[in-house]
Amino acid sequence: MVTPTHTITTTSMTDAVTLARLMTWLSPAFPIGAFAYSHGLERAIHDGLIRDRSSLIEWLETLLEHGSAWNDAVLLAEAWRGTAAGEGTDDVAELAAAMSGSRERHMETTLQGGAFIDAMAAWSGEPSAGGEGVTAYPVAVGVAAARHGVALEDTLIAYLHAFASNLVQACVRLVPLGQRDGVATLAALEPIILRTAQRAAVSTLDDLGSCTILADILSMNHETQYSRVFRS
Repeated sequence: MVTPTHTITTTSMTDAVTLARLMTWLSPAFPIGAFAYSHGLERAIHDGLIRDRSSLIEWLETLLEHGSAWNDAVLLAEAWRGTAAGEGTDDVAELAAAMSGSRERHMETTLQGGAFIDAMAAWSGEPSAGGEGVTAYPVAVGVAAARHGVALEDTLIAYLHAFASNLVQACVRLVPLGQRDGVATLAALEPIILRTAQRAAVSTLDDLGSCTILADILSMNHETQYSRVFRS
């Protein structure tokens, strides 16, 4: 009788700690109020541009590879590298806030960034992680990850997954989209998230740029939408 053998993969305690922190910092339970924002998707659903799983996947894939999520990833990476090098991040924080395409996009990123910094006091004991003034959400995450020794690419993957997950949940409520379709959407986006994180990890500020003009316009239109559920 042959005794079956099993391969056991172990994870170092350091890796386990950073994984646990990423799961907490980028989870829906982290008190940044992400559930209140649709990133303009509410208007896209209102106008019939997002109506099912297929159209949602296409929309989010574009944001991840060519839109606001891509820019967020580049800004996060720059903030991470600056912090790891012992440099300030005020310039990248200012740039990130200035790149918001609409009033509510600016509110979305800066309010979440401020809330993230406040909540991080549970780990750091520090009142601020991104310098004076407003701090965009991806910059706040990049600074915190570098300060706590979390790898850049891991942080990018977790950040982009949280971005997509939050918007999928918004569409589950609004389209409406079933939970199975929501999970299937995240499964379909997995390779896009990984690919975008890998690109962003070696990016510079020269790689910033978005060609999702329609998403920006819909975000502006959402500001004056008569009836709505989300803040952006």
